[in-house]
Amino acid sequence: MVTVRELQLDTVCPDTRLLVEHVTSKWGVLVLLTLDDRTLRWSELKREIAGVSEKMLIQTLQTLEADGLVRREALPVVPPHVEYSLTAHGRVATGLLAPLVHWAQRHVQDGAGLSSAQGG
Repeated sequence: MVTVRELQLDTVCPDTRLLVEHVTSKWGVLVLLTLDDRTLRWSELKREIAGVSEKMLIQTLQTLEADGLVRREALPVVPPHVEYSLTAHGRVATGLLAPLVHWAQRHVQDGAGLSSAQGG
């Protein structure tokens, strides 16, 4: 089992730190969880992720694709049709994120979440 101290030392690596930032970013988490076990078009992702701007969705998809977590498939049809899905690494990341998000939801529902000063 990896210790917390070992994880802290590993995040000194700029590449590790950057990947963790991408996966745990506000929109990164939502994109990964939304694509869990599904293939969606850009417009479907935009509809399902409340509040995301076009710019942020495009940037997040490009970043996660570059990180090897999201697969982008442009189909040879007119009009252009692009689909997004998770890669094997994306499925692993989503499997690790899901319990954290479930914990956060329970924590907030139990009243132990965000402080009242933060409006949560």
